[in-house]
Amino acid sequence: MTFFWSSWITLLSFACWAFILGILLMVLKYKPKLEDDGTTGHAYDGIKEYDKPLPKWWLVIFFGSIAWGVVYWVFFPAMVPGKWEGLATVEVDGETVPWTSKNELYSDLESNNKVFTDNFEKNILAQADASGATSTLTELAKLQSARSHSENPPADLQTKIDGKVAELAPYVEKLSENPNALKVGSRLFLQNCSVCHGSNAKGAVGYPNLTDNDWLYGGAPENILTTLHNGRVGGMAAWRDQIGEDGVRAAAEYVLSISGNQQDYELDQTMVAQGKAIFNQPTNCVLCHGNDAKGMISTGAPNLTDKIWLYGGDRETIRETLRYGRAGVMPEWQTKLGNERIMLLAAYVYSLSDKTAQPAVASTATSATQSAVANTAAQPAATETATAN
Repeated sequence: MTFFWSSWITLLSFACWAFILGILLMVLKYKPKLEDDGTTGHAYDGIKEYDKPLPKWWLVIFFGSIAWGVVYWVFFPAMVPGKWEGLATVEVDGETVPWTSKNELYSDLESNNKVFTDNFEKNILAQADASGATSTLTELAKLQSARSHSENPPADLQTKIDGKVAELAPYVEKLSENPNALKVGSRLFLQNCSVCHGSNAKGAVGYPNLTDNDWLYGGAPENILTTLHNGRVGGMAAWRDQIGEDGVRAAAEYVLSISGNQQDYELDQTMVAQGKAIFNQPTNCVLCHGNDAKGMISTGAPNLTDKIWLYGGDRETIRETLRYGRAGVMPEWQTKLGNERIMLLAAYVYSLSDKTAQPAVASTATSATQSAVANTAAQPAATETATAN
């Protein structure tokens, strides 16, 4: 609230109190002239008016409400914004801070989260034989707190955080076999993820299917954890300006020729040859998708040789992808859900996925920071026809 409106409300409130209090005191002091029978002499329809004092209980409540209002203003930051923080305090992130509606919300969320995490440790981790995750979660929380409280965090802090996240992977695998953990994970998925991936996790156009074994950044527990913690921002460049409309059509024809649905089309072999040359230029598609077009986990570039497509694998959709590019975002969930809920969500997603091994892709090993996406909505980078989960 701005200084003007806060001051306006303050003055208006005090003016109302003063006016009402003045009227009441005036009434209490006023003593009308009484008749011998104790009435004021006013009569209407046989009813005579007496001058009786106001009930004491009513006066106590009235004056008490005024006193309570004054005390409330002293305890809470209601008078002058930025000048008076009030006497009331709450505890947020282990620190005692002045009361505000925002701080109270954070304090309540922390209290509720404490109940959840205690139950998580005692009734879920213990049952899944994953209690070893507790110490890692504690260390991870300390590192995250240091990051949030530092304006210039150390350069290696994020690497340490990613390392601790990766350490939780074996426990996520254990949780994926625990019915209670999966029950909570399914609720978290329905509340937060189903809006994009669907209630059955099979995705939609532009949103990955989480139940197969085709992953942009890898489907191992550590990959899924990192995706949920950090999110993903992916993009495929628009290529029409670089290679022209003829180049777009030729490259699309080549991609169609190596894809899993090539048998559905009669291909123009001349355009396929031209497209292959465009694809294999060092600064074009091969840079991200690899020489064999099977994609790279390190860049999130999809496999172009299967039948799994994020936006569709027909000829015109492939051309559109090359012509205009694609962009997608998988939001980070650490801020909203916290580490424990992310473990449960990762376990649920991992339990849904197809564990059948895929042929090796042209991807190099990734670091803890890179290797991490559970079927993101992040799109391919470079010549992608929008495939991938």
